Amino acid sequence: MKESPAEIVREYGPFPGVERVNGVTYDGASVWFASGGQLNALDPASGAMTRSIEVAAHAGTAFDGQHLFQIAEDRIQKIDPQTGQVLATIPAPGGGGDSGLAWAEGSLWVGQYRSRKIHQVDPGTGAILRTIESNRFVTGVTWVDGELWHATWEGDESELRHVDPGTGEVLERLEMPAGVNVSGLESDGGDRFFCGGGGTGKVRAVRRPKWQE
Repeated sequence: MKESPAEIVREYGPFPGVERVNGVTYDGASVWFASGGQLNALDPASGAMTRSIEVAAHAGTAFDGQHLFQIAEDRIQKIDPQTGQVLATIPAPGGGGDSGLAWAEGSLWVGQYRSRKIHQVDPGTGAILRTIESNRFVTGVTWVDGELWHATWEGDESELRHVDPGTGEVLERLEMPAGVNVSGLESDGGDRFFCGGGGTGKVRAVRRPKWQE
Protein backbone atom coordinates (compact mmCIF):
# COMPACT_ATOMS: atom_id res chain seq x y z
CA MET A 1 0.00 0.00 0.00
CA LYS A 2 1.23 3.48 -0.92
CA GLU A 3 1.12 6.13 1.80
CA SER A 4 2.02 9.80 1.95
CA PRO A 5 0.99 13.02 3.69
CA ALA A 6 -1.77 14.87 1.86
CA GLU A 7 -0.54 17.99 0.08
CA ILE A 8 -3.05 20.82 0.52
CA VAL A 9 -2.52 23.18 -2.41
CA ARG A 10 -5.28 25.73 -1.69
CA GLU A 11 -7.90 26.66 0.88
CA TYR A 12 -11.18 28.37 0.04
CA GLY A 13 -13.32 30.19 2.59
CA PRO A 14 -14.72 30.45 5.13
CA PHE A 15 -17.66 31.98 3.30
CA PRO A 16 -20.30 34.46 4.54
CA GLY A 17 -23.27 32.66 6.05
CA VAL A 18 -21.68 29.22 5.67
CA GLU A 19 -21.15 27.49 9.00
CA ARG A 20 -20.48 24.02 7.66
CA VAL A 21 -19.40 22.35 4.41
CA ASN A 22 -20.98 18.94 3.80
CA GLY A 23 -20.92 17.35 0.34
CA VAL A 24 -18.72 18.59 -2.51
CA THR A 25 -18.93 18.07 -6.29
CA TYR A 26 -17.50 19.59 -9.46
CA ASP A 27 -19.32 20.32 -12.73
CA GLY A 28 -16.23 21.06 -14.82
CA ALA A 29 -16.32 24.78 -14.04
CA SER A 30 -17.66 25.30 -10.52
CA VAL A 31 -17.17 23.44 -7.26
CA TRP A 32 -20.57 22.92 -5.63
CA PHE A 33 -20.76 22.43 -1.87
CA ALA A 34 -23.63 21.68 0.46
CA SER A 35 -24.07 23.83 3.56
CA GLY A 36 -27.27 22.62 5.21
CA GLY A 37 -29.93 24.86 3.70
CA GLN A 38 -28.33 25.53 0.34
CA LEU A 39 -26.00 24.40 -2.42
CA ASN A 40 -23.27 26.89 -3.27
CA ALA A 41 -21.19 27.30 -6.44
CA LEU A 42 -17.53 28.22 -5.98
CA ASP A 43 -15.18 29.42 -8.72
CA PRO A 44 -11.98 27.44 -8.01
CA ALA A 45 -9.84 29.97 -9.89
CA SER A 46 -10.94 33.11 -8.06
CA GLY A 47 -12.16 31.50 -4.85
CA ALA A 48 -15.41 33.48 -5.06
CA MET A 49 -18.83 32.03 -4.31
CA THR A 50 -20.82 32.75 -7.49
CA ARG A 51 -24.36 31.59 -6.68
CA SER A 52 -26.50 29.54 -4.30
CA ILE A 53 -29.55 27.30 -4.59
CA GLU A 54 -31.95 27.13 -1.65
CA VAL A 55 -32.40 23.39 -1.09
CA ALA A 56 -31.92 20.92 1.76
CA ALA A 57 -28.25 19.91 1.58
CA HIS A 58 -27.23 17.85 4.59
CA ALA A 59 -24.59 15.45 3.28
CA GLY A 60 -23.09 14.24 -0.02
CA THR A 61 -23.37 15.99 -3.37
CA ALA A 62 -22.81 14.65 -6.92
CA PHE A 63 -23.05 15.79 -10.56
CA ASP A 64 -23.92 13.48 -13.49
CA GLY A 65 -23.00 15.90 -16.27
CA GLN A 66 -26.43 17.52 -16.28
CA HIS A 67 -28.04 17.35 -12.84
CA LEU A 68 -26.94 17.75 -9.26
CA PHE A 69 -27.77 15.05 -6.73
CA GLN A 70 -27.95 15.94 -3.06
CA ILE A 71 -28.50 13.88 0.09
CA ALA A 72 -31.13 15.46 2.32
CA GLU A 73 -31.70 13.41 5.48
CA ASP A 74 -33.31 10.12 4.31
CA ARG A 75 -33.57 10.91 0.58
CA ILE A 76 -31.47 11.82 -2.45
CA GLN A 77 -32.73 14.76 -4.49
CA LYS A 78 -32.15 15.24 -8.23
CA ILE A 79 -31.79 18.97 -8.86
CA ASP A 80 -31.76 21.15 -11.98
CA PRO A 81 -28.70 23.39 -11.40
CA GLN A 82 -30.11 26.11 -13.66
CA THR A 83 -33.46 26.54 -11.86
CA GLY A 84 -32.78 24.91 -8.48
CA GLN A 85 -35.91 22.81 -8.90
CA VAL A 86 -35.99 19.35 -7.31
CA LEU A 87 -36.93 17.08 -10.23
CA ALA A 88 -37.11 13.73 -8.42
CA THR A 89 -36.23 12.00 -5.15
CA ILE A 90 -35.20 8.46 -4.27
CA PRO A 91 -34.72 6.93 -0.81
CA ALA A 92 -31.18 7.08 0.54
CA PRO A 93 -29.90 3.58 1.42
CA GLY A 94 -28.94 4.49 4.96
CA GLY A 95 -32.24 6.16 5.80
CA GLY A 96 -30.46 9.19 7.23
CA GLY A 97 -27.03 7.73 8.02
CA ASP A 98 -25.59 8.54 4.62
CA SER A 99 -22.62 10.80 4.03
CA GLY A 100 -20.73 10.85 0.71
CA LEU A 101 -22.17 10.85 -2.79
CA ALA A 102 -20.58 10.42 -6.23
CA TRP A 103 -21.62 9.72 -9.81
CA ALA A 104 -19.82 7.14 -11.97
CA GLU A 105 -20.68 4.47 -14.54
CA GLY A 106 -24.35 5.48 -14.64
CA SER A 107 -24.79 4.94 -10.90
CA LEU A 108 -24.77 6.90 -7.68
CA TRP A 109 -22.19 5.81 -5.08
CA VAL A 110 -23.31 6.51 -1.53
CA GLY A 111 -21.03 6.52 1.48
CA GLN A 112 -22.52 5.43 4.80
CA TYR A 113 -20.61 7.04 7.62
CA ARG A 114 -21.00 4.86 10.70
CA SER A 115 -21.82 1.69 8.76
CA ARG A 116 -18.42 2.01 7.01
CA LYS A 117 -19.88 1.12 3.64
CA ILE A 118 -20.15 2.44 0.08
CA HIS A 119 -23.25 1.44 -1.89
CA GLN A 120 -23.67 1.51 -5.67
CA VAL A 121 -27.25 2.74 -6.13
CA ASP A 122 -29.64 2.85 -9.10
CA PRO A 123 -30.28 6.59 -9.61
CA GLY A 124 -33.82 5.96 -10.81
CA THR A 125 -35.09 3.70 -8.04
CA GLY A 126 -32.63 3.89 -5.15
CA ALA A 127 -32.07 0.12 -5.33
CA ILE A 128 -28.71 -1.00 -3.94
CA LEU A 129 -26.72 -2.76 -6.70
CA ARG A 130 -23.65 -3.68 -4.65
CA THR A 131 -21.89 -2.80 -1.42
CA ILE A 132 -18.21 -2.19 -0.64
CA GLU A 133 -17.07 -2.54 2.98
CA SER A 134 -14.56 -0.18 4.59
CA ASN A 135 -12.81 -0.39 7.95
CA ARG A 136 -13.13 3.35 8.58
CA PHE A 137 -16.02 5.78 8.86
CA VAL A 138 -16.80 6.90 5.29
CA THR A 139 -17.44 10.55 4.45
CA GLY A 140 -16.90 11.75 0.87
CA VAL A 141 -16.74 9.43 -2.17
CA THR A 142 -15.37 10.07 -5.67
CA TRP A 143 -14.22 8.25 -8.81
CA VAL A 144 -11.34 9.39 -11.03
CA ASP A 145 -9.71 7.52 -13.92
CA GLY A 146 -11.44 4.31 -12.87
CA GLU A 147 -10.21 4.66 -9.27
CA LEU A 148 -12.59 4.71 -6.30
CA TRP A 149 -11.52 7.08 -3.51
CA HIS A 150 -13.23 7.89 -0.24
CA ALA A 151 -12.53 10.14 2.70
CA THR A 152 -12.48 9.07 6.33
CA TRP A 153 -13.07 11.07 9.49
CA GLU A 154 -12.63 9.50 12.91
CA GLY A 155 -11.95 11.61 15.97
CA ASP A 156 -9.51 14.29 14.90
CA GLU A 157 -8.04 12.32 11.99
CA SER A 158 -8.94 12.22 8.30
CA GLU A 159 -7.41 10.64 5.24
CA LEU A 160 -8.16 10.05 1.58
CA ARG A 161 -8.15 6.41 0.51
CA HIS A 162 -7.97 4.76 -2.89
CA VAL A 163 -9.71 1.40 -2.52
CA ASP A 164 -10.25 -1.63 -4.73
CA PRO A 165 -13.96 -1.45 -5.71
CA GLY A 166 -14.18 -5.23 -5.81
CA THR A 167 -12.59 -6.10 -2.48
CA GLY A 168 -12.46 -2.86 -0.50
CA GLU A 169 -8.69 -3.30 -0.08
CA VAL A 170 -6.90 0.00 0.58
CA LEU A 171 -4.38 0.68 -2.21
CA GLU A 172 -3.28 4.23 -1.34
CA ARG A 173 -3.61 6.53 1.68
CA LEU A 174 -3.18 10.30 1.85
CA GLU A 175 -3.07 11.42 5.46
CA MET A 176 -4.50 14.85 6.23
CA PRO A 177 -2.73 17.01 8.84
CA ALA A 178 -3.94 16.52 12.42
CA GLY A 179 -7.16 18.41 13.04
CA VAL A 180 -7.88 18.92 9.32
CA ASN A 181 -10.98 16.86 8.64
CA VAL A 182 -12.71 15.91 5.39
CA SER A 183 -16.50 15.92 5.10
CA GLY A 184 -17.06 15.81 1.31
CA LEU A 185 -14.77 14.66 -1.50
CA GLU A 186 -14.67 15.16 -5.27
CA SER A 187 -12.02 14.90 -7.97
CA ASP A 188 -11.63 17.51 -10.70
CA GLY A 189 -10.86 14.66 -13.10
CA GLY A 190 -7.17 15.58 -13.01
CA ASP A 191 -4.65 16.16 -10.25
CA ARG A 192 -6.85 17.76 -7.59
CA PHE A 193 -9.30 16.55 -4.99
CA PHE A 194 -11.76 19.06 -3.52
CA CYS A 195 -12.42 18.35 0.15
CA GLY A 196 -15.18 19.70 2.36
CA GLY A 197 -13.87 21.02 5.65
CA GLY A 198 -16.84 20.27 7.91
CA GLY A 199 -17.36 22.83 10.66
CA THR A 200 -14.48 25.05 9.48
CA GLY A 201 -16.67 26.23 6.62
CA LYS A 202 -13.76 25.75 4.21
CA VAL A 203 -13.13 23.81 1.01
CA ARG A 204 -9.59 22.55 0.43
CA ALA A 205 -7.83 21.41 -2.72
CA VAL A 206 -5.50 18.43 -2.22
CA ARG A 207 -3.03 17.24 -4.83
CA ARG A 208 -3.66 13.80 -6.26
CA PRO A 209 -0.24 12.11 -6.24
CA LYS A 210 1.49 10.66 -9.25
CA TRP A 211 3.41 7.72 -7.80
CA GLN A 212 6.73 6.76 -9.31
CA GLU A 213 6.93 3.02 -9.86
